[in-house]
Amino acid sequence: MRQKTRAIAIDGPSGAGKSTVAKAVAKKLGFQYIDTGAMYRAVTLGVLREGIPVDNEAAVTEKSCRCSISLQEGIGGTLVFLDGEDVSEEIRGPEVTANVSAVCSYGGVREAMVAQQRAMADGGGVIMDGRDIGSHVLPNAMLKIFMTASSEERGRRRHKEWQEKGISMSLEETIEDINRRDHLDSTRALNPLCRTEDAILLDTDGMSVDQVVAWIVRQWQQISGEEGAHDLSFHADHR
Repeated sequence: MRQKTRAIAIDGPSGAGKSTVAKAVAKKLGFQYIDTGAMYRAVTLGVLREGIPVDNEAAVTEKSCRCSISLQEGIGGTLVFLDGEDVSEEIRGPEVTANVSAVCSYGGVREAMVAQQRAMADGGGVIMDGRDIGSHVLPNAMLKIFMTASSEERGRRRHKEWQEKGISMSLEETIEDINRRDHLDSTRALNPLCRTEDAILLDTDGMSVDQVVAWIVRQWQQISGEEGAHDLSFHADHR
């Protein structure tokens, strides 16, 4: 049996709040936050900037191999650089959001990104969030969490976020986009979104960010101090 990696893997569907929570948990525990989703968004931005059709797998994969992506901690959080340019804000726009699932469905793209992500985790003390962190990227992570919420709740959260950024999209359109991405992520042929048997299911409907963060920190403290002490069947139902 391979040794467990001192890492936390958080998986879940779009809009579940994984990135917000992972960043806060990293700060609480003194971990390094590796924004895997931002890496795929950066690739997608690079593809769109060059006018490459997202359905052209060969061209998209070739572009991903040419992308130089780096992450740095800034005052306001993780900064994402694409070929030396800070694209932290641009990668969160609706065009990138609408195309990132298609781009990251390609095996060559994921192979390139996963190699970088695993290298980042080699030293331990990291937290990652995404769609296949626990199942594929860090299968030996000490703590795995599958974080979710209803599509309506996730749509409301994403809609509020976009309103604050001045992005015009109705709540109905936002929920529709959430459902579309759920389908793409869970049905893709390569490493689809799924909950592994050893991942804790956490339904965050009705929970605040602070509550979710505190809960995950407790889980880590339990498992790192006494492995196996947490309840893998836990499902927080706060509806």
